[in-house]
Amino acid sequence: MEPLSDDLQENLDRLVVECLEKGCIWGLQDAQGDWALVSSVDNESIDVMPFWSDQRLAEALCDGDWEVYQPVAVEMEEFLDDWLPGMHSDVLMVGVNWNQNLEGQEMEPLDLLEEFEAELD
Repeated sequence: MEPLSDDLQENLDRLVVECLEKGCIWGLQDAQGDWALVSSVDNESIDVMPFWSDQRLAEALCDGDWEVYQPVAVEMEEFLDDWLPGMHSDVLMVGVNWNQNLEGQEMEPLDLLEEFEAELD
């Protein structure tokens, strides 16, 4: 598996292409069913829910404080139709292919939806 790039745009492009090819996107969920959330770097009053294009990229973060989480796949149709509009309504941001230091791009959910739609066109 190819490691993530230092180029945030490249990691975003990779997420869009790989998730559409595989038909799913990966988030982190704990045993109670709660999804991993982190405060935004830009605005601590907004939470970010990180997602990855590959199970192994998500799995790499499941240690230390995050050992309670496991990678869980979300089908792309559900992610595009329900999750992203719902995250927008809930005022959440999306973390895109973050590295093990929780570094990466934060996006508005509807902006990420546009990226997927542009790739589908």
